Amino acid sequence: MSTSTQAPATVEVTAKDCNDNGTVFCPNPKMALWSTHPKVFIDLSHDGQGQCPYCGTAYKLKAGEVLGGGH
Repeated sequence: MSTSTQAPATVEVTAKDCNDNGTVFCPNPKMALWSTHPKVFIDLSHDGQGQCPYCGTAYKLKAGEVLGGGH
């Protein structure tokens, strides 16, 4: 029996893709309906990246992107 393991996807996002508090959600709108799981919010506000605990998809800010909200 052969098992293939596929590396989790990495999704680059812009600051506009994030909510006001620096989060994105997974599954994202581009994911296939059959592969959905409960919606979770991934916090990118600390180091610009995060990973979904369900499917392993990694989310990171594109190079040069800065999250707003700093006063």
